[in-house]
Amino acid sequence: MGARRRRILPGFGLALGFTLLYFGLVVLIPLGGLVLKSSTMSWGQFWGAVTAPRALASYRLTFGAALAGAGINVLFGAIVAWVLVRYDFPLKKLVDALVDLPFALPTAVAGIALTSLYAGNGWIGRWLEPLGIKVAFAPLGVVVALTFIGLPFVVRTVQPVLEDLDAEIEEAAASLGARRWQTIRRVIFPELWPALATGFALALARALGEYGSVVFIAGNIQMKTEITALLIVGKLEQYDYAGATAVAVVMLFASFVLLLTINGLQRWATWRRPAFGD
Repeated sequence: MGARRRRILPGFGLALGFTLLYFGLVVLIPLGGLVLKSSTMSWGQFWGAVTAPRALASYRLTFGAALAGAGINVLFGAIVAWVLVRYDFPLKKLVDALVDLPFALPTAVAGIALTSLYAGNGWIGRWLEPLGIKVAFAPLGVVVALTFIGLPFVVRTVQPVLEDLDAEIEEAAASLGARRWQTIRRVIFPELWPALATGFALALARALGEYGSVVFIAGNIQMKTEITALLIVGKLEQYDYAGATAVAVVMLFASFVLLLTINGLQRWATWRRPAFGD
């Protein structure tokens, strides 16, 4: 009888059991409770709660501002990553560390800081408002806050890809007569596209769930600057638990769709490596 095969690292069953237990307690049970609480409502009540004018206005602001912030970060995050990888300049390590500041900074502190800067009497707001540009306590302020907290996701996703992309490829394209725009479009962009798409999805997912940095600069005006997270908090304060969970289920569904998208993009990025000149 052959010797029984043994794993190099024993304890797989115990580790798997602990993982499933921890995952169930921290993730599955709270989410299951959220769905069960919303199921106490009839379909008509649920539909009425998630399609109320106030809820629809919060969806438009939340998803619209999140998409705008993620789109801005794709453009400027790629530029920041490019500068950090391709160029050497004084205080480069400091700039590189500052990219992660939104990760470390408490979101409430970020919200207060942005409000102080962009309010009518703030350092930046005092110059913008005479031009008719109102940032604080306006939808534009929500976009600014979501752009701030989403930037690191794009930079840190694109940066490793640029580090692996040898500069000699660009030099080879130039030596073959490719102009700078052609090199970007046909050599650099195909390599960066999966990372940019993943960074966009991550920044979007982060923005959809943001609360602390937005609640101060938005002003929380119903039907105008009220994000969905604040609407949920307001319903909880009014003891409308079923209505709060109904709106939360909508955001939960959107989060699942984004997670599936992110996983699909990451899988696509692992096996699809465009050939030079495709």
